[in-house]
Amino acid sequence: MHVSTSSIPSSFDEALASARCGAITRDQARALVRAQAGRELQSLMEVAARLRDGLKGRLISYSKKVFIPLTNLCRDYCGYCTFRKDPGQAGAHTMTPDEVLAVAEAGARLGCKEALFSLGDRPEAVFPEMRETLERFGHRTTLSYLAEMCERVLNETSLLPHANPGLMGRHDLSTLRQFSPSMGLMLESTSDRLTALGMPHHNAPDKAPRLRLKTIEEAGRLRIPFTTGILIGIGETLDERIDSLLAIREMHDRYGHIQEVIIQNFRAKADIPMRLHPEPPITDLARTVAVARIILREVNVQAPPNLSDEDYPYLIKAGLNDWGGISPLTRDFINPEKPWPHIEHLRLRTASEGFELKERLTVYPEFVLQEEFLDTRITARVRSMADARGYARTGEP
Repeated sequence: MHVSTSSIPSSFDEALASARCGAITRDQARALVRAQAGRELQSLMEVAARLRDGLKGRLISYSKKVFIPLTNLCRDYCGYCTFRKDPGQAGAHTMTPDEVLAVAEAGARLGCKEALFSLGDRPEAVFPEMRETLERFGHRTTLSYLAEMCERVLNETSLLPHANPGLMGRHDLSTLRQFSPSMGLMLESTSDRLTALGMPHHNAPDKAPRLRLKTIEEAGRLRIPFTTGILIGIGETLDERIDSLLAIREMHDRYGHIQEVIIQNFRAKADIPMRLHPEPPITDLARTVAVARIILREVNVQAPPNLSDEDYPYLIKAGLNDWGGISPLTRDFINPEKPWPHIEHLRLRTASEGFELKERLTVYPEFVLQEEFLDTRITARVRSMADARGYARTGEP
């Protein structure tokens, strides 16, 4: 899909008419994301939902996972994050290899197929305690330790790793590709304004948009099935949301590797600098999901159900087709106050909207079936876990 950079302002109705035909300009996308609750929002969601139905059918997928927070030490201080810790702070922890494997094995016994590794960005760059920990484990960098743990989980359990470690260069991406068939990095926003004094990324060097885009592009060059997304409600403007989605679309047009885009809504927490910052309402999240579908078209669009409490089925009407990773074992360590929905409850709520809940692997079906997007050393392993359509093999029809 070509998205023009035309600067001619568009009305909502004109933009929606173009969306029905499949091609919108940047200004039309900006008009759509301003849909007002009522007729406009309903019309926008209907167009997005019809597009999703035509491209993806009546399935909503999810991945059954365990969440492995390899380390919560991080050199970034984002205004909305409760995950990161400094050494010595209550809850600060770097998992040992035995701890990692114990969680993975417990998840495998429950039928999980994904081991999601999340961790802080380059803690060894600022914390001598992390350098000492890594030395005990036989590594110089956190990413090197991550690669070993992905390799061990791949070889010693039945799970597939999914690495989500922050910024990565070509060497680390290439190394991880051997053991982690999919990877991810949230773009969050392309707005440099959010790095200014008083903004959420001011003291977060790894959140510079150009650096995150560089990682996403390098993953594209290496043909890595990649997950990214935007974080809404952290102080960005509606136009900046659109610019971020268009940047992702441009990457996918160039390399074809974006398997999933997450539209994640900010949730306030008592122990973060942004604890008094307003949360985006469900209607704001829904219109952003809908515009994301229209811009991204065939790319899988996800929103975490636990971050919308009991309202999450409403987002199906906005055109999403995936709920992300859901764990029957581990909590959401990024949003610990928001438990995952029980998978059977998720299935029932999804069915109530007329859709079938379908389990997938860390790698989305369309990438499972493409040779170039899997390292030859793990292709057989991934495909042995997939059915004929590329979804997770579960024994279900």
